[in-house]
Amino acid sequence: MSLDVAATKPHERLAVALSDDLTAVNEMIRARMASEHAPRIPQVTAHLVEAGGKRLRPMLTLAAARMCGYNGPYHVHLAATVEFIHTATLLHDDVVDESNQRRGRPTANLLWDNTSSVLVGDYLFARSFQLMVETGSMRVLDILANASATIAEGEVLQLTAAADLTTTEEIYFKVVRGKTAALFSAAMEVGGVIADQDEATVKALFDYGDTLGIAFQIVDDLLDYGGTEAIGKNTGDDFRERKLTLPVIRAIAAADDAEREFWARTIGKGRQKDGDLDHAISLLAKHGAMETTRQTALEYVVQSKAALAALPDSEIREMLMDLADYVVARIT
Repeated sequence: MSLDVAATKPHERLAVALSDDLTAVNEMIRARMASEHAPRIPQVTAHLVEAGGKRLRPMLTLAAARMCGYNGPYHVHLAATVEFIHTATLLHDDVVDESNQRRGRPTANLLWDNTSSVLVGDYLFARSFQLMVETGSMRVLDILANASATIAEGEVLQLTAAADLTTTEEIYFKVVRGKTAALFSAAMEVGGVIADQDEATVKALFDYGDTLGIAFQIVDDLLDYGGTEAIGKNTGDDFRERKLTLPVIRAIAAADDAEREFWARTIGKGRQKDGDLDHAISLLAKHGAMETTRQTALEYVVQSKAALAALPDSEIREMLMDLADYVVARIT
């Protein structure tokens, strides 16, 4: 079950509370993704940006700035920056993963080509840095530049760890902190920085984003083995792409010789056949890997809410608390 179809939707309540700011962000995104000389850039960008995404990451920036009492204009710049960075990484990821579906629609690389996806992604990264500079804050630039580097580092680490059955949980969490949590934490952190908050508040915002991002990715990895087409990708994509996600790492750790041989063939060597995905899911269930992974996601949500508890009570804070619970509600 996806965030879009569940009965309780705190991200939608958050979007209503931030509606004016989100409208400004969307207007800025459309303006800055334009290109006078290369019409393919807005075509490719619009295909993904306007595909019904939840704008979750930019909403985190807007929410953090709102909680911290910010009254200036630059939270909109930063929210647009975060969305551009996210969109750029999606364009690049779909090329690397050879994906053909994103948010329930054909990917840009399928509709156009890999070259267009990579180059438009590069363009969006460049646009994001222009937006960062306009805030006039070196610290904001430092945070988001570091996040961009960390995201790329996480993707490369995942690439080198893929199909390696010796991949540990420690490596998995390094990948997750890089490719997913880094942008969640940066999105929250810059909202506090632009509002000139004290270090304790900025750290609390960072910690919320970091742990929320980790929980979000763990749940996404679980849904790959137990979700539906409503999650916007094909069930079993991670298995077919030979990604060592947390439930698989735990199932391999508990495997007997025959099971290890199965994982070596399907993940290690990539020799997959009909029925292998179903067998993989049965092995995850046999060793309780899905349930222990779900519990791990829940533990990160507890940490996420504890970080927010240090901030003054407000309507936005409560919505963010609910959002943390909702991330794992998709698998309960």
